[in-house]
Amino acid sequence: MKKRIAILGSTGSIGTQALDVIKTHSELFSVEVLTAYNNFDLLIRQAAVFQPNAVVIGNDDHYQKVREALDPLDIHVYAGDDAVNQIVEMSSIDLVLIAIVGFKGLHPTINTLRSRKPLAMANKESLVIAGDLISSTALNTGAPIIPIDSEHSAIFQCLMGEFNNPLKKVVLTASGGPFRGYTKDKLSRVTAREALAHPNWNMGNKVSIDSATLINKGLEAIEARWLFGLQPAQIEVIIHPQSIVHSLVYFTDSSVKAQLSLPDMRLPIQFALSYPDRLDSNLPSLDLSLVGALTFEQPDVENFRNLALAFEAMKKGGNMPCVLNAANETAVDAFLHDRIGFIHIPEVIEKCMEKAPFIRKPGMDDYVETDNIARIEANEFIKTIR
Repeated sequence: MKKRIAILGSTGSIGTQALDVIKTHSELFSVEVLTAYNNFDLLIRQAAVFQPNAVVIGNDDHYQKVREALDPLDIHVYAGDDAVNQIVEMSSIDLVLIAIVGFKGLHPTINTLRSRKPLAMANKESLVIAGDLISSTALNTGAPIIPIDSEHSAIFQCLMGEFNNPLKKVVLTASGGPFRGYTKDKLSRVTAREALAHPNWNMGNKVSIDSATLINKGLEAIEARWLFGLQPAQIEVIIHPQSIVHSLVYFTDSSVKAQLSLPDMRLPIQFALSYPDRLDSNLPSLDLSLVGALTFEQPDVENFRNLALAFEAMKKGGNMPCVLNAANETAVDAFLHDRIGFIHIPEVIEKCMEKAPFIRKPGMDDYVETDNIARIEANEFIKTIR
């Protein structure tokens, strides 16, 4: 039987590439559910091609247009955030791929795990916000989490067959983004358009900005902590501009494993969908003789303060990563809409981390309230920036 896939966030970068993988291997996979928030036109086109059982449009304003367009195809149409959160519980779903960006991915992540369904995870923010809750839920239900981020997929692959062997540390690689080597003065003049031009990866707007500020790697460090049961001291970040080595795992016997491939997100997506099997691929293979030199350097945490702030939040724990994430999402949105400059993003995050009430052992309601409070604080501070 074909594996029936639900893709939450099907119109984004990860979602569209996942559909490419499914189309390539249509004999193995089928689409059971598609969801999007605003991009109803693309959602309708995707549904017409892949014929899912159901679609959900998160923004209720677009429900009527989607329903009328898909009515002749006998596709069930639902709307609203609650529908997105609940659709993962459908018994006909074999695997849920969550590619929703930001806090909105948290509730469907928890519901997927509580439904004991395998989770292919591209929503790093959920683990940043509530990693303890997610990891304990997965442990209690036995639902597997298969990471899609290239770095975590690399670690996951390096650990196959090694789960009983103790780790010394993991090293996440970062391209450095489009502004690697920039001074603070030069960073003060960069535009959103420049920040969106990632040198190696094709990503959505929010993730591209996060990569440019290096907070993306900080969020991934927090994600790695919960995915692999690590302590903050066991996680490092190194700049690797070529984006060929996706992460490294150091074992206690001093041996090191790394996963290498050309930078193409379809590879980790395909691995997550087919795990534990590896499928034939039409993707280009890595030829190191053509790549030439692979270089590595330490990150510049002075001019790219966000990375250091993420590690501070991870070490403090509790609800502080949730504060970090909410402040960052708010600041990135403000930057994309020309309300603040690039160098103001870490200022907003740091201010929120200083002011937000700290909760050492938060529950689900605490995470929701922390997210709301941090966004309010961030927006208030943004108003004072000239």
